[in-house]
Amino acid sequence: MTGRSFIDLTDFSRSELKAILKASHDMKADNPCVRAGQGPLAGKVLAMIFDKPSTRTRISFDVGMRQLGGETIMLTGAEMQLGRGETIADTAKVLSRYVDAIMIRTLSHTDVQELSEHATVPVINGLTRFSHPCQIMADLMTYEEHKGDIEGRKVAWVGDTNNVLVSWMHAAERFGFNLSVATPPELSPGDEIRSWINTASAPVSLTSDAYEAVEGADCIITDTWVSMGDDDAERRHNLLMPYQVNSRLMAEADKDAIFMHCLPAHRDEEVTTDVMDGPQSVVFDEAENRLHAQKGVLAWCFGEVAV
Repeated sequence: MTGRSFIDLTDFSRSELKAILKASHDMKADNPCVRAGQGPLAGKVLAMIFDKPSTRTRISFDVGMRQLGGETIMLTGAEMQLGRGETIADTAKVLSRYVDAIMIRTLSHTDVQELSEHATVPVINGLTRFSHPCQIMADLMTYEEHKGDIEGRKVAWVGDTNNVLVSWMHAAERFGFNLSVATPPELSPGDEIRSWINTASAPVSLTSDAYEAVEGADCIITDTWVSMGDDDAERRHNLLMPYQVNSRLMAEADKDAIFMHCLPAHRDEEVTTDVMDGPQSVVFDEAENRLHAQKGVLAWCFGEVAV
């Protein structure tokens, strides 16, 4: 294989992830905007496959690739033979003959793993139902900008169990911070995740009490209550209303705590507008950092980041 894939944070050592983050910070500071055909990824083409709608992932990878001198091709599953019976393995082998890397955003984590197994070019996990590692790289970058080193600090997740939370758990294990998770019992992490927490000795604690989770936290995070593919919106809203991030909940965290949300946010559902637009919110820095974190990931995949 030429280059390296980026599937899950657990595939990498802490030093490798820190190197990617440093590259992301450096590229944000330098703000490279190269002309087409110039830059470290000049002549490289990234195929972007979207089986799920996207705003931040699509634009950040597209603009990031261009800023590094490369080009992109966007595809949807419906436009490809992938959606009409061609195997993942065959698709991986064919695409590897055309492009220099593949970013895929789809529900099936197994499909992404299989694509990476059979591709001879780097594959990037742009989101699956299981995990969202690129989002967490941007989140970690944002935390470091506002609060410094995350090791030993307390981060609180309040709301549903989803792919973003799983990648935050992976980050806690790799970076050595305490992740306190508050979910309704009906939406708490399943046996597979609980088993991983125990096996990996990850510094992750689980509770159903949102106020207990956020007490003294340096950062509070939440996400939308109804993700794409969920068909029980009313039930979720009823279960998750006690987990809304509002001013009362923020007051239980450290006085300098920041608030994060990967967006899109449903204002006055999982987070109130006064928190979303308040002085502790860093959500738009977080959104901007998707661009710079993606450039760090791309540079890593193409061998441009040294550990």
